[in-house]
Amino acid sequence: MGRPAGRLARVSAGCGRMGRMSRESRENREPDHDGDGDGDGAGGLPEYAERVLEVAELIPSGRVMTYGDVAEWLEEGGPRQVGRAMALYGGAVPWWRVVRADGVLLPGHELRALDHYREEGTPLREAPRSAEGHVPRIDMAKARWDGGGEDHGR
Repeated sequence: MGRPAGRLARVSAGCGRMGRMSRESRENREPDHDGDGDGDGAGGLPEYAERVLEVAELIPSGRVMTYGDVAEWLEEGGPRQVGRAMALYGGAVPWWRVVRADGVLLPGHELRALDHYREEGTPLREAPRSAEGHVPRIDMAKARWDGGGEDHGR
């Protein structure tokens, strides 16, 4: 995948529970009194989570990256770590642009995500009649962004 020249060298993104705190909320959090160094104290966002969120913000409108793509871009962690960062902190970034590799919409947030995808013109595949709720999937062959400088294929 690789990073394009002139882009941030280390970034990150993700999705999940959509609980990313706003900057104001992060600044008003309690200090990390337990000293476990998990970054949930006054020090702010954990470094890895911040990089994941930076990647999510780089993804162009109408395009997506998988959790694994983000981890590969960062050359650190894996899809689960990216997903965890997105679940805890991703609500203030375009979380709908970091997706599962199979294109299935984030459980519990399908309709919100679908609104974003339709607004941005993200390529979708219609759901088969057998699919629960007939919710479409992302057309990964068309929507997946490789992190390149130009928005390939759009």
